[in-house]
Amino acid sequence: MKIILYVKTGCPWCQGVLDLFAEKKVAFELRNVTENKAYFDEMVQKSGQTKAPTLDIDGKIYADSDREQVAKVLGL
Repeated sequence: MKIILYVKTGCPWCQGVLDLFAEKKVAFELRNVTENKAYFDEMVQKSGQTKAPTLDIDGKIYADSDREQVAKVLGL
């Protein structure tokens, strides 16, 4: 399973997902859209919106998610 996590600096929902991944030792690629406009544009293209966190899990997009939603999707 390949997971790409798009986050914004200072976003509490993003931090919640990051904490979940650290606790459960989930492997993922982090893309900070605040620090990299190309990542921001990529996230908007994939999700159709500007909100984070957004996840790309094997090509399936979960936009504007929070810790609980992500845990449910991943069965954690």
